[in-house]
Formats: sequence, structure tokens, C-alpha cells
Amino acid sequence: MTPFGVAIQALRAKKGVTQKQMALAIGVSPAYLSALEHGRRGRPSFDFLQRVAGYFNIIWDEVDALFETAALSHPRVVIDTAGLQPEYTAFANTIAVKIRTLKPSTLRALQEVLEKAEIADNTGP
Repeated sequence: MTPFGVAIQALRAKKGVTQKQMALAIGVSPAYLSALEHGRRGRPSFDFLQRVAGYFNIIWDEVDALFETAALSHPRVVIDTAGLQPEYTAFANTIAVKIRTLKPSTLRALQEVLEKAEIADNTGP
């Protein structure tokens, strides 16, 4: 499941519609919508996101949040460390190997560290 999948399920639940009903209304197959919700498909297209926003009649702030969530929801992430120092490559590979074994509390702690580091030093490597 991706963050975008969770968001779509919540929107569907709020509106009281099934995947099949939503898929038919926005012009995609139920199989595609299911795969997207369950993280078996990559990021949705801009066109798809616009159709979802229109279908749920969501306001601009919510649309922005939905687009941001979609951007963070690709289930197969590639981290390009070419040209960076070796410790960046080692860190990326460590995350790739250990991601499935991390506790949710550890993920939240790592996210907080990364967000604080981004704010403190926005100059890059």
C-alpha cells in the first residue's frame, strides 16, 4: 500500500463508492485503480490526478496535498548516488536492504531527522 493508495481509499470511503464505481466514473479499469491503491503501479499521471480531484470535487489545498502524496507514492524507488561521496551510496543501499525490517517508530524518527536536516541545511551534499 502506498500513501496515495491510503488517500484514495479514504476519499472513496468518505464518498461511499467502490473501486469499480470510481474507476468507471473516471475512465480507468477497476484493475488499474486496485493496482494503484495497493502499490502495484507507479505514480499516477497528472491527468489521472485531475480526474480524481474532479470526481471527489476537492478544493485546491486538498488537490495540492493529493498531488504531493502521489509524488511520494512510487512503490519502486530508485536513488541515484552517482557522483556523490561513497557514504551516500552506502546509506542508500543500507536503507534499501533494511527498509522492510524497520519499525514504524524508526521510520518516523528517520523522517524527522531528514526533515530537520532539510530545514537546517538546504544546500545539498
